[in-house]
Amino acid sequence: MNGKPNRDIRSLAIRDIEEFFKASKQDGFRAKQVYEWLWKKNCRSFSAMTNLPAGLRALLESNFIFPCATPVKEQVSRDGTVKTIFGLHDDIPVEGVLIPSSGRTTACISSQAGCALGCTFCATGQLGFTRNLSAGEIFDQVMTLNQMSVAQHKTNLSNIVYMGMGEPLMNYDNVLSSIDRLTATDGMGISPQRITVSSVGIPKMIRQLADDNTRFHFALSLHAATNEKRNAIIPMNRHHPIEKLTEALKYYQNKTGKRFTIEYILFRNFNDSVADAKDLALFCKSFPVKINLIEYNPVDNTGMGKPDPEQVKKFAGFLETRNLVVNLRKSRGADIDAACGQLAVKVKDNTNSKK
Repeated sequence: MNGKPNRDIRSLAIRDIEEFFKASKQDGFRAKQVYEWLWKKNCRSFSAMTNLPAGLRALLESNFIFPCATPVKEQVSRDGTVKTIFGLHDDIPVEGVLIPSSGRTTACISSQAGCALGCTFCATGQLGFTRNLSAGEIFDQVMTLNQMSVAQHKTNLSNIVYMGMGEPLMNYDNVLSSIDRLTATDGMGISPQRITVSSVGIPKMIRQLADDNTRFHFALSLHAATNEKRNAIIPMNRHHPIEKLTEALKYYQNKTGKRFTIEYILFRNFNDSVADAKDLALFCKSFPVKINLIEYNPVDNTGMGKPDPEQVKKFAGFLETRNLVVNLRKSRGADIDAACGQLAVKVKDNTNSKK
């Protein structure tokens, strides 16, 4: 073979690996062994596939690449949240977060290195976009955080949320491929009902979710229910205004029959008034939803502040008078920049940090 290999082995289906072994005059049963190493055993290199002959490992090494997301640093919050920095094969860092609560553990994982959307309140948006993560790199985050959950809390992950760095629907194929491996019986075997993919709202891709009959949960990061306010904090809204977003969400709900979640971050004196709650209630009249309210976690250089607790109560109270399902989501990991909107591969010195 001329030059360096460039095919990611984890981009292949098992039948592709079987065909490779057949063409290479290798035993066909080896494909299943390799596949188990890739998706069940948390293997991070061909050399670690110890039940394969050395010659076969060398053959794989010379024909494929095996990019991984490897944990390089952890930070532990006062509330028990753990932020893990993962190093990628090209020395790009991304972050994943393990969030424990009441006998449950949630993994918040990244789908991109950085983000191209530039939402004004988000630390990741300030980084800009570097690249999409592969399905394997996304999968590695879950595998690592699940092992951490078992070691620290004696339980497998209860939930997985694609709410870390990046916009999942702008890495659509790799996100869906990673979910396929997470939910497959020859992968991690996690129920799709335990997985939520969150998006700022790209109408074309929301329709695609419906057309692809996806079984995981969908969450919309709305944060403002009028174009004027949403344009001010989410540049993408100028290209995909609320009217187009509403039509796509109607399509999604009509085709799937599923209720989705609206994530709404409350910013002090920006979108936290009762008038803003009325706008949100009006938006929600078009489809069955549940609403997660999130108090803003301050990020430097945004000009946005945490809302007043009394204002949060009034906001939630109004929505409840409109018979809407409302949850006030408790912020976790803010002291280590691990909370919603804070992921920017930043390490604080005053925390329980370990390499």
